[in-house]
Amino acid sequence: MARKIEKILAPLDGSPNSLRGLENAFTLAKQFNAEVTGLYVVHIPAAAAIKFNSEMRKKEIKYAESIIDEATKMAAKNGVAFKPKIETGDPGEKITKTANAGNFDLVVIGSRGRGSTKEIFLGSTSNHVLHKVNAPVVLVK
Repeated sequence: MARKIEKILAPLDGSPNSLRGLENAFTLAKQFNAEVTGLYVVHIPAAAAIKFNSEMRKKEIKYAESIIDEATKMAAKNGVAFKPKIETGDPGEKITKTANAGNFDLVVIGSRGRGSTKEIFLGSTSNHVLHKVNAPVVLVK
């Protein structure tokens, strides 16, 4: 028996792939009358934490808020129920924890985000999520 899709998690980072993932999440949400949670994880790399001052943190939070605001507007335009969420930490770990703890039925994530280009075909965050989340994961290119 197929699982009913009621809750979809759409991780965001502002990259074109994450926005395409969000658009796909909205398409699926409309088909299943599901709710989409847009999650932006503000990542402060451990190596940069020492140099990361309050102004830099404020700038990153402001960027996250702008992406979430854009996603909220897109959801309203598409007639989809949307919950915005901003977290801080390691993106792969936070997305996995949120997906598993929130009992999401589906995760729709871009295959690559704003990270470095060393993992060209599959980003490290999407790869982590693909292998660690209990729910089905849709990767969007």
